[in-house]
Amino acid sequence: MTTTPPEGPRRVAGGDVPRRVRVTSPRAGAARRQAARGGTREIDEQTQVGDLYMRSLMHSQLRLALKIIVATGVFLGALPLLFALVPASRTLNVIGIPLPWLLLGVVVYPVVYVAARIYVRHAERIEAEFTEFVGRR
Repeated sequence: MTTTPPEGPRRVAGGDVPRRVRVTSPRAGAARRQAARGGTREIDEQTQVGDLYMRSLMHSQLRLALKIIVATGVFLGALPLLFALVPASRTLNVIGIPLPWLLLGVVVYPVVYVAARIYVRHAERIEAEFTEFVGRR
């Protein structure tokens, strides 16, 4: 503990004011510990750990993309299968429009749009989790 040199007591109307004392840590002169390397620093410096982080992110995004592609492909691939297995669906009219035209010309686009929105939402979540994880390291 270190104290500042006394300046002497001050006079106040009620009497003497006690001297001010500055208290410091006994380890103030100790060597400082080097900060741990952060995850973003690992990535910026392209170390093996940073490379591992980036590969992990890319694998997560690839898995997500493949899941979305497979799900969309199964749905859209089922349409020709429907037409082949149920011959009545080829000649059925809905509001004067043949069902195959309606499904392939109209319904396909909202399905692709929804799949894209799902992909973007999940990809942003993966990136946010990655950023949070790397920021903690």
